Amino acid sequence: MSSSRKLHLNAFLMNTGHHEASWRHPETEPQRTTDIRYYQQLARIAEDAKLDSLFLADGYVLMGNVKYRASAGLEPFTMLSALASVTERIGLIATVSTTYNEPFHVARMFASLDHISGGRAGWNIVTSSGDATAQNFSLEAHPEHSSRYRRAREFLDVTTSLWDSWADDALVIDRQAGIFADTEKVRPIHFKGDTFSVKGPLNIPRPPQGYPVLVQAGSSENGKDFAARVAEAIFTAQQTIEDAQAFYADVKARMLQYGRSPEQLKVLPGLSPVIADSEWEAQEKEAELHRLTIPEYGLTRLSELLKVDLFEYPLDGPLPYDKIPTVDSINGNKSRFQLVVDMASRENLTIREVILRTAGGRGHLTFAGTAGQAADLIEEWFTNGAADGFNIMPPHLPGSLIDFVQKVVPELQRRGLFRTEYEGRTLRDHLGLSRPANGYWSASG
Repeated sequence: MSSSRKLHLNAFLMNTGHHEASWRHPETEPQRTTDIRYYQQLARIAEDAKLDSLFLADGYVLMGNVKYRASAGLEPFTMLSALASVTERIGLIATVSTTYNEPFHVARMFASLDHISGGRAGWNIVTSSGDATAQNFSLEAHPEHSSRYRRAREFLDVTTSLWDSWADDALVIDRQAGIFADTEKVRPIHFKGDTFSVKGPLNIPRPPQGYPVLVQAGSSENGKDFAARVAEAIFTAQQTIEDAQAFYADVKARMLQYGRSPEQLKVLPGLSPVIADSEWEAQEKEAELHRLTIPEYGLTRLSELLKVDLFEYPLDGPLPYDKIPTVDSINGNKSRFQLVVDMASRENLTIREVILRTAGGRGHLTFAGTAGQAADLIEEWFTNGAADGFNIMPPHLPGSLIDFVQKVVPELQRRGLFRTEYEGRTLRDHLGLSRPANGYWSASG
């Protein structure tokens, strides 16, 4: 590993925090989950710590049982546009599905966000999951897994073509001659594929970054291939350093067949840390959150993920492995399904224990300990081929985010692993990614 290589850290914001009982924690404010001033406060905390970006997950269905969790939230483009106005450097990553949107809309919205923020936009490309989502878009069932990825590949071809439909120097703005733009440098794309037919051009100039940073969050075989082909960062869930190393090596090796180098993709596992001045205190803070967990919510969540009604089985008994389907039959989040099944089997967990192990990170790595111990874990994964950084998932907000940036970030900086100041202004600058050339105008001259 090069000594100049630097760690990347994102703040993954989710209403009151990532622990499913966070809304019951006395230091959270669940009544503010639709208050933009709350998210602006969080954004400033993350930017003050020089984190690479803010990341917002999103879905098109009311997830879980809203009776037991604060699960409603603001739409990402709207929220990130508001956050752009109170920040200057931190990246802004929105999750947008290729299954339930049209390329022109998405290309236009990301170009707008990139212009509004001065080049800080990122797109977490997902294909969505679940029949409940499909039924909000006039469909009975969610499209099949491989067909969703075929659509996603074509969707991305359309959006990048639309961003390239304006040459970087298309704007002339010659008042005396009366010429605003050179129309020879604004072109239709005339895209015709298996799914989409889009004339173009886009009705907004090329984004400051060329393209927003392209992020992917699927870890299935299709997901890894898609990431190797197009992604510049991949969010993943891994429970052990060995699994993380295998994933890291696999996805980076796949890039070679697409003519890409491993440095063009940043692998960022999720990490949900509980930080305190002593290990005992951290474990007590985690236990406090676990005590607030409502088993009915966890049972609903796991039953949906594992495709079996767990309400029929004792909480302190094992998962009904003989009733759980194989991963090949899952038409949703295949990688997360397999991760939870493998974890429960490997560690011989009861249903109650699986609920608690996944309550804080939904399958992402959870941690309770001191800042030094957290930095040790991060450094070990970073320096041993398991990660290029982490997607930090605070268990409760704002407290857990404050603990991380005030205690762990300074320790990582002391070790020379993380920046002390931003060196650039765009998200591509932060991640060490080049600005993509305009494919059309480079080829046509």
